[in-house]
Amino acid sequence: MPQNMALKGDLELRARIKPLAELFDAEWVSAARDLDTWPGARESARLRIRRDGARQARKLYSPAALADEHDREVLREMAAHGMQVRITSTPLPQGTVFIDRRTMFLTNPASSASPTHGPRHRTYTMSAEPALVSGAYALFEAAWETAIDLAAFLDADRPRIDAQAREVLYALGSGMTDLTAARALGMSLRTYRRRVAELLVALGADSRFQAGMRAGELGLNRR
Repeated sequence: MPQNMALKGDLELRARIKPLAELFDAEWVSAARDLDTWPGARESARLRIRRDGARQARKLYSPAALADEHDREVLREMAAHGMQVRITSTPLPQGTVFIDRRTMFLTNPASSASPTHGPRHRTYTMSAEPALVSGAYALFEAAWETAIDLAAFLDADRPRIDAQAREVLYALGSGMTDLTAARALGMSLRTYRRRVAELLVALGADSRFQAGMRAGELGLNRR
C-alpha cells in the first residue's frame, strides 16, 4: 500500500479510517474547524466516549465550534467522558486526524470549503509517511500547547483581553524591563504601564506576580 493516498470523498475516507477506528487502544488526536469538518464527527465522538479509549483522545477546535449551543453540549459531553478538548485562539484552516502518531488524515481545505459542491465532495489525503506524520504532529503539539481547555474557555468569569493586552502579558512574563518591553511593543513607557495596570484590574490581581499566576491558571499566557 502506498504511504500517501488521495481519498475522493467521504466514502473513501470512511473505508480507510473505519478499521483504525475499531482499534480499542489507539491514540486519536484531531484538529478541526468545527464538528462538521469531518463526516459523522458527532456520531464518532459519541461512539468513542462510550469506550475506555476516550482517554486516549485529544480534540483541538477553532472558536467556530462553539457558535452553536448544541455543538457546545457535544463538546462538553466529550470532555465529561475523558476526552481532552481545547480551543485555539485562531481558526484552523485544515482538519487533521492522527492515529497512534503513525497514520494521518488531512482535509483538502479548498474542497471542504466549496460553497458549490458541498461537504459530500470533500477530498482527503491519507499519509503513513513517517517524516510527514511526525512533522505535522509536531505542529499540532505546538498548537495544542497554546490552546485553552474547553472549561476555561467557556468560563463566564474568564477575563476577555484583546491582542495588545496579550502582548503586554507575554512581556510581563518574559522578565524584560518596562522600558525594554514598551520599546518592543512600540508603545511609550507611560502607555505600557497603563496597559499593565488595566491587566491587573481585569485579572483581579494586586501585583504583577499575581497577574502572571492568574493568567497561567486561565490559560491566557499561552501563545
